[in-house]
Amino acid sequence: MSLGAQVAAQLPYLRRYARALTGSQTTGDAFVQATLEAALADDELSQSLAGGRVPLYKAFNKVWASAYLDVNDGENGEIGEHEIAATGRLRRITPLNRQALLLTTVEDFTPEEAAEVMEVEEGDVNRLVGEAIDEIDRESRTSVLIIEDEPLISMQLEDLVKSLGHEICGTAATRTQAQQVVAESSPGLVLADIQLADGSSGLDAVNDILAIDSVPVIFITAYPERLLTGDRPEPTYLVTKPFQEATVRAAISQALFFGSGRPLG
Repeated sequence: MSLGAQVAAQLPYLRRYARALTGSQTTGDAFVQATLEAALADDELSQSLAGGRVPLYKAFNKVWASAYLDVNDGENGEIGEHEIAATGRLRRITPLNRQALLLTTVEDFTPEEAAEVMEVEEGDVNRLVGEAIDEIDRESRTSVLIIEDEPLISMQLEDLVKSLGHEICGTAATRTQAQQVVAESSPGLVLADIQLADGSSGLDAVNDILAIDSVPVIFITAYPERLLTGDRPEPTYLVTKPFQEATVRAAISQALFFGSGRPLG
């Protein structure tokens, strides 16, 4: 594959990163264009891009870091409402923290690769990601509905949610109880099991909620295969029981940050 073809294959992902990093499709695309122009003008830089994604993102980051621009709110282009909300939150995160978070989550680089892109130590990347998540958590306080029929797990989730600074708007062990909670309070996040106490379905309970409002949902279940079937829209956030609290914490942060909900099935 030619160098041009290698770079072209990565451009959609680089544009995604650039848009999220700058908070603007227009500005992000301009920085990508500036990176390509810099590569065309510098043979050494151009040849380095044959090394794959890391050198391409590294070249982009050098251009971005040398001319970082704040973007007006009106420059969100044609992205959807949830992406607009996410970019709004991103812009309130310190730029270096934002880079580290995006590289290791959205772009799926390892901390080692992200460190090379950013030209920092690997330990710095982990610290910056942690700081970014803390900033997100401070910006994303909400009320949480827990749909879980096992009392001990429900209590564990309540404690975890409260430790992150969120409120509990209600707990439910059945679909009917979930309907009752939502009738009185609008949750900003739902944590749901899929097999409930009376044989009702957590999927149905969640769809009841999403029919009213778009809310981020995290499924926490011992039966992930029931959701990962490939024949229906699958959940973005799925935690398998028995779970690690750190996994649930990370899922909550990401769900609230990129928060959107949609009916399943």
